[in-house]
Amino acid sequence: MNKKRDNLIAGNWKMNGSLKQNSSLITDIKRTEGLDKGISELLVCPPDPYLSQARSLLSDVNIHLGAQNVSKEVNSGAFTGEVSAKMLQDLDCSYCIIGHSERRAYHNESDDIITEKFFRLLENKITPILCVGESLEAREFGNYDDFVLSQLERVSNKIGIDKFLNTVIAYEPIWAIGTGVSASSEQAQEMHLLLRSFFSDSIIADSIRIIYGGSVKPSNSKELFSMPDIDGALIGGASLNSKDFLNIYKSSF
Repeated sequence: MNKKRDNLIAGNWKMNGSLKQNSSLITDIKRTEGLDKGISELLVCPPDPYLSQARSLLSDVNIHLGAQNVSKEVNSGAFTGEVSAKMLQDLDCSYCIIGHSERRAYHNESDDIITEKFFRLLENKITPILCVGESLEAREFGNYDDFVLSQLERVSNKIGIDKFLNTVIAYEPIWAIGTGVSASSEQAQEMHLLLRSFFSDSIIADSIRIIYGGSVKPSNSKELFSMPDIDGALIGGASLNSKDFLNIYKSSF
């Protein structure tokens, strides 16, 4: 590949795992070849209760640790059940997913809330992975471009485009998440180019990593990664299977 940007292969475990399962999965992942080559970054995002376990298991290998969510609140306070960005920093989390469609849909997270989370992560030197993507309805009605760009605009209007330097955008068409139906490589490239064009007036356009999420599997990953504006993947179900996850990772370089 001739990209200037390193690919990021991120595993979003969602609400899955156990101490035993996690240990087995991470042990298998650590055995893969290429981790020391620095060609593509590998990232695992377990549920919060297992972050400490994963941190310990990953301490001797070049695999990043990330969280699936963060509180929009400041570093401490009377916010029962919340996890602050400061706490994630304390656990050596390098990345954190925000704006995932499941959080937007099931927890009523607005763009304002997501923007606050973006800020909290930057304050604590954790790289946000900001998820954007259109619904099936928006795709069928043909206004998906505006739908996706509006999600990005609502965040950038509040924090400024310059804050996106060294962050990650994850394009995840909602109609392809967990359905087994992936966007074609051409459809994904079209949207990734659209998102990159949003930053066209700044140096961010060439450096920001835009990754694809939506039923990524070994059978389609290589073609997706061959697209010039796709810089990796946010992987759900396939990240729970070490063989599938590592085959996707290896297809990225």
